[in-house]
Amino acid sequence: MAPKKPLCLPSLLLLSVTLLLPQADSRSFVVDWDHDRFLLDGAPFRYVSGSLHYFRVPRVLWADRLFKMKMSGLNTIQFYVPWNYHEPEPGVYNFNGSRDLLAFLNEASLANLLVILRPGPYICAEWEMGGLPSWLLRKPNIRLRTSDPDFLAAVDSWFKVLLPKIYPWLYHNGGNIISIQVENEYGSYSACDFSYMRHLAGLLRALLGEKILLFTTDGPEGLRCGSLEGLYTTVDFGPAENMTQMFALQRVYEPHGPLVNSEYYTGWLDYWGQNHSMRSVRAVTEGLENMLKLGASVNMYMFHGGTNFGYWNGADEKGRFLPITTSYDYDAPISEAGDATPKLFALRNVISQFQEIPLGPLPPPSRKMMLGPLTLYLDGYLLDFLHLLCPQGPIHAVLPMTFEAVKQDLGFMLYRTYLSHTVLEPTQFWVPNNGVHDRAYVMVDGVFQGVLERNTKHKLFLMGKMGAKLDVLLENMGRLSFGSNHSDFKGLLEPPVLGQMILTQWLMFPLKIDKLVKWWFPLQLPKSLHPQVPSGPTFYSTTFQVLDSGGDTFLFLPGWTKGQVWINGFNLGRYWTKRGPQQTLYVPRPLLFPKGALNKITLLELENVPPQPQIQFLDSPILNSTLHRTYVYSLSDDTQSAPEPMELSGH
Repeated sequence: MAPKKPLCLPSLLLLSVTLLLPQADSRSFVVDWDHDRFLLDGAPFRYVSGSLHYFRVPRVLWADRLFKMKMSGLNTIQFYVPWNYHEPEPGVYNFNGSRDLLAFLNEASLANLLVILRPGPYICAEWEMGGLPSWLLRKPNIRLRTSDPDFLAAVDSWFKVLLPKIYPWLYHNGGNIISIQVENEYGSYSACDFSYMRHLAGLLRALLGEKILLFTTDGPEGLRCGSLEGLYTTVDFGPAENMTQMFALQRVYEPHGPLVNSEYYTGWLDYWGQNHSMRSVRAVTEGLENMLKLGASVNMYMFHGGTNFGYWNGADEKGRFLPITTSYDYDAPISEAGDATPKLFALRNVISQFQEIPLGPLPPPSRKMMLGPLTLYLDGYLLDFLHLLCPQGPIHAVLPMTFEAVKQDLGFMLYRTYLSHTVLEPTQFWVPNNGVHDRAYVMVDGVFQGVLERNTKHKLFLMGKMGAKLDVLLENMGRLSFGSNHSDFKGLLEPPVLGQMILTQWLMFPLKIDKLVKWWFPLQLPKSLHPQVPSGPTFYSTTFQVLDSGGDTFLFLPGWTKGQVWINGFNLGRYWTKRGPQQTLYVPRPLLFPKGALNKITLLELENVPPQPQIQFLDSPILNSTLHRTYVYSLSDDTQSAPEPMELSGH
């Protein structure tokens, strides 16, 4: 027999490709229409999934949270992609650090978790503007989430950047993404524009191909406008709802295929001024067990909530404006600090009755640190630093301009004018047509006068000499993320009125506070310039060292009113101690420097500083301290016990 010739390199490559092809072809995630189930690689499959958001968790903690989800018995995770987090300016993209979407997909793969991706473009998620970038509003007449050409052009441009990045991660291409949602609960939006939904579906097919399973999800009231032929229809509902009725509604729009609850609510979101929302362990576990007995696939929203760091929280509007808290703990199975809760262990026990769960214990709670009290020291009034906060100088206009008109997306903007005549008697200062979006801190010649707030009837009376400087600091408390989702412009939407006189000739200072805090050094002013207890927008700071190896901790601000906190230049988020319910801010250990190094904390207190300007770091959170009553979910009465906030069907 003649000796075999050695294979040349091209032949080896061809053989390798040939061997790989059957494996690639065998990877599939499809609907088995005949047996009302999913098939994964040809075998019956049911996903038990949980939601978490990479944009609410520091990157260094992604692996920890994903591992705990896997150890809980989940085989899949579900998450959104917030457009505004990745395209801060038109055509400017950021996929670095905690925005590295592909790194997060890789972490999920390492944890052996499949992925259900929800790329929007609108996501709700209680996130700023529902994930839509606020620069869309620079075209004031744009019609969001419709087939408005301006909106579609922006969406097309974004998806042509995003979708090619995730294409290699589709399951049939060797990745872990088994399905992709089209839009998000579109039926809850009043537009009901089927042309828009068809455009999105076509765009996804053009960029991702025909093999990936595309789906929609809606609450029961949204199925008519949210579903679309060719997209798999799923529903979402919590323990409060009648499961039989909910799945019967899915069957109206999807007569065959698996039953799917894409958002099974393990808890609920919190609003400033309401109680911390909770759902009982028993209600959540019994609901899950009943769905799994039916063979349904379920995604639990949220499984780990995380934190609305910075200015990223969204808001709702149900009769009044309801901004969402910094904490997105959600009463979820994994706490905001990443710890397993009794709810997790109960859910894990239910899941174990239907499929194998990984062997071994869940990690214990992370180490927590206590420190303080620490005294903070006055840096100065915000007005003292305008030259640093707005180095380019103000913008002048006869009438005040919105945040969007001056390209200020988040945070704060100062409006300034001068009184054209002397006002000797207390005279009402007001903004017509609910034109304060969202909260205004008013000063005359640097002296704090009080607050005007969106959707409230607080009255403010001013006096001043001709030429007196009138400053109005406007805070964007988060754009609407659910509901009507109309264009939620920020700032002074109408010119303010003093008595009966419309105030004109305004200077607008877009403030870049975060940039300043990153290189801030204590700029102490002479103490004689300040009263004993300053009021109005004021900066305070101090330094501290971590003891031993430290740990996660919770910043407590007793006596402080409302403001923003930075630790080592990182924007930890908003506090609103006087309104609640959240009294502490979660501080992940990775934000703190190791023992021996100085950590810097900076506060911008917007209203009133306590007589003793102190803070503490606690080893447990305080998330439920408010004078306002809302609701607590339980099995026996699994509906809200107060008329507002109503449970909005949407995330």
